[in-house]
Amino acid sequence: MNVNVGVILVVDDEPKVVKLARDYLERAGFVVHSAADGPQALALAREIKPDLVVLDLNLPGLDGLDVCRTLRRDSDVPIIMLTARVDEADRLIGLELGADDYIVKPFSPRELVARARAVLRRVQGSVTEPGVIRAGDLEIDVAGHRVRRGQAGEPIHLSRSEFALLVALVQHAGQALTRAQLLDRLYGVAYEGYDRSIDAHIKNLRRKVEPDPANPRYILTVYGVGYRFTDEVG
Repeated sequence: MNVNVGVILVVDDEPKVVKLARDYLERAGFVVHSAADGPQALALAREIKPDLVVLDLNLPGLDGLDVCRTLRRDSDVPIIMLTARVDEADRLIGLELGADDYIVKPFSPRELVARARAVLRRVQGSVTEPGVIRAGDLEIDVAGHRVRRGQAGEPIHLSRSEFALLVALVQHAGQALTRAQLLDRLYGVAYEGYDRSIDAHIKNLRRKVEPDPANPRYILTVYGVGYRFTDEVG
């Protein structure tokens, strides 16, 4: 699939926002569907199985965080949040629930198109890299987008952002990667001011892959730098 061709579900209760997003995304070659509330968004997502969801946080019926939580429970579809909330903590909650990126309202429609392309480019790239990586008791099937743990092969379910981060860290095991480098791996460009989103994704990763997330064995913090993956015990 070409990065400019894909199905995008835009979820927002403001018709002007939906029209603006639709106009620019369709002009860029995307097929766009829209929903005006949470329940409608979930029903439509199950029906059309979009390649990407652009999701407003302030929705009637079911707010965006609940929609994000439900979508992530059912699939790994990439999610870009739209939010008018100025509190960074609100945006980080969405990232911790499994959203891939966020854009603050009012937003540039050109930026939305660029973010959509970047997310879809990363998604497509994540399934073309060959190989199975083994690190500690983890087995990471890069092409199959699967992670298993232990001799029993217990599956670990990661979002696409979490998976991309894990692969980046494992492929550079022993090397400290900065937040900017990890952002570049996720989005193709190090967005200024988005360092905290990496922390949210790392928190999710630790919760899923670490035997004891409070005392990480694999994903270590390198203070003042970023994060490092190690499968050394000790």
